[in-house]
Amino acid sequence: MNQKIIDRLNHLADEKEPFLFVINYDGTEAYIRKLSEISPEECLYDFEGITNVKRQLRSASAKQQMWKVHEPDFVEYTKSFETVKSNILCGNSFLTNLTCKVAVDCDLSFEDIFLRAKGKYKILVRTDNGKQFVCFSPESFVRIKNGKIYSYPMKGTLDASLPNAEEVLINDEKEAAEHATIVDLIRNDLSRVAERVRVDRYRYVDVLHTNKGDILQTSSEISGKLPSDYHKRIGNILAAMLPAGSITGAPKDKTVQIIHEAEGYDRGFYTGIMGIYDNGMLNSAVMIRFMEKDEKGIFFKAGGGITSKSDCRKEFAEVLQKVYLPFE
Repeated sequence: MNQKIIDRLNHLADEKEPFLFVINYDGTEAYIRKLSEISPEECLYDFEGITNVKRQLRSASAKQQMWKVHEPDFVEYTKSFETVKSNILCGNSFLTNLTCKVAVDCDLSFEDIFLRAKGKYKILVRTDNGKQFVCFSPESFVRIKNGKIYSYPMKGTLDASLPNAEEVLINDEKEAAEHATIVDLIRNDLSRVAERVRVDRYRYVDVLHTNKGDILQTSSEISGKLPSDYHKRIGNILAAMLPAGSITGAPKDKTVQIIHEAEGYDRGFYTGIMGIYDNGMLNSAVMIRFMEKDEKGIFFKAGGGITSKSDCRKEFAEVLQKVYLPFE
């Protein structure tokens, strides 16, 4: 992560005034503001009820939205997939998170999407150059509370409408191996900044509601004990764990190189992190379920983990399954 970003996070945490941070995937760009200084015209946020959305703004348009997904070129996706798969078969990676841009048509404003979306973590940021993005993430990155740090890696997705969906997901060998790899990676990441790291819960199932129906996802909970002066080193703690393991893979450093080779586009803030720090407590999320608007149109960025057992067609279908609006 850029040292200026680390220093800024450390300084604000030491000031003991609540602040919000949004850091891009590469750790080279960040939106960091004291909560008291955030303009709703620039940024809207809602992190499990901590929000700057005023009551009169909360009733978004209930009209039936126009929503059309333009499938990415499967030939191009296959090339990226084969780059990843060949590296895995050569032993360069055990798990690689491959993502892509998916063009969508939608007649709702990003503010409407933000207000209507159901999600643990939501943010809308409008940049000075006219770009904007909205994220409605279900995935926690790390939490800090009472001197302990917690992480909740999310890996494994399945359509909830399928027969015996939960049993099928739990017993899927590919999904189980992918989840085990990420849990081991996050344990190692937490061990860089904490002691007594342990897995508290393993592969529990959550239900996510979308405009295309419910999906199931599996997560785990991992925790560790931070040193007593952690509040002076929040920036260093986050930098030591980035980029997030669940959206890169293992081993992380080599896998990040493979991702750069395979994807061929700039993730930007997608798969970065966002969070709020307040008086020793931190709540943050991985920026998945992400839409971006620029001069070329609206894009949903999505992806999934590739292992030696992955099938290209199934992985392509999983990407499309994750392109949704979280409206009930």
